[in-house]
Amino acid sequence: MSAFSPEIEVAIARTRDEVAALHGELVRNGLVTWTGGNVSGRVPGADVFVIKPSGVSYAELSPENMIVCDLDGVVIPGTPGSEREPSSDTAAHAYVYRHMAHVGGVVHTHSPYATAWAARGEEIPCVLTAMADEFGGPIPVGPFAIIGDDSIGRGIVETLSGHRSRAVLMQGHGPFTIGSTARDAVKAAVMVEDVARTVHLARAGGALISIPQDAIDSLFERYQNVYGQAPQGALS
Repeated sequence: MSAFSPEIEVAIARTRDEVAALHGELVRNGLVTWTGGNVSGRVPGADVFVIKPSGVSYAELSPENMIVCDLDGVVIPGTPGSEREPSSDTAAHAYVYRHMAHVGGVVHTHSPYATAWAARGEEIPCVLTAMADEFGGPIPVGPFAIIGDDSIGRGIVETLSGHRSRAVLMQGHGPFTIGSTARDAVKAAVMVEDVARTVHLARAGGALISIPQDAIDSLFERYQNVYGQAPQGALS
């Protein structure tokens, strides 16, 4: 008998479907190579999350082989996929979920340009309006940490707490992104690679010109709270 209520079982199934499908976005956007990278999603209404299995090719991922873990990163026994090992980054994802209650999705990639910035241990300066819109300023660098325990998760939380960015470049490793949902975190992963590439190309041509802080604040406020919203009084 399931340890979850019927409502939570439905939420888990929906999260499995979404997380499995979102891994395809990493492939389509050129953010991953071979089996590297991962997406996870918090299950609404429950202290569990769904993450990909370790070492399984993206072509073989399905909702059934996604793995359900508690917020300590422990696989829930008896659930579909529980016979597999979860992603090697599971402890990092779990730490983020435990310490950032607003986070509903976490993504890790080794996307080339963002990872190149991480290899230099250099933040991406806010020189594009798209960066101000999406990240509210520069994309910061987190500390170097070894895979296997929650050290990476601690670095993510320490770096992003109080920061508007939804992306962090973990030094010597690569980008991690967070979002209100798994899809939101995938969007941030796509956007961080896009701006990492553009700013790299711009710097190759000359000095970068930072956007003034007041303009960054204005752009971020508009994009996060006004952009895409129907005008007041508009018919639905």
